Amino acid sequence: MSFQDLPTVNALLNGLSAIFLVSGYFQIRRGEPIKHKFLMMSAFTISIIFLICYLIYHFQVGSVGFKGQGFIRPVYFTILISHTILAALVPPLAISAIYRAFKGQLVKHKKIARWTFPIWLYVSITGVIIYLMLYVFYPSV
Repeated sequence: MSFQDLPTVNALLNGLSAIFLVSGYFQIRRGEPIKHKFLMMSAFTISIIFLICYLIYHFQVGSVGFKGQGFIRPVYFTILISHTILAALVPPLAISAIYRAFKGQLVKHKKIARWTFPIWLYVSITGVIIYLMLYVFYPSV
């Protein structure tokens, strides 16, 4: 595997994180807290691996410009900007939700998770969309 493979790996990790998040959400709705915990911790672990791979790639390659033209350009940048802003919120929100859950502070955990879940899911899904737009639909080479 080379550095050039990391964007694909990152998209797969984002997609996997989204799957774990949705699965974990449905497990807690079904009254399965142990399965919920496993799936949410899996999403968190996958997200940490994603962040490491993302940083390695961008430290090696730098910034990658978007080559799309016309109406798609503002669409891409709207997605990218919202993704970037919300991605910065995910680690402190997720850590706070996990901390509250492990401390048994379930009321506080639930309050934080109500915000964390949709933001984290949006970031995971838009991460895949950004990858597709940047590397598949409008590649630089």
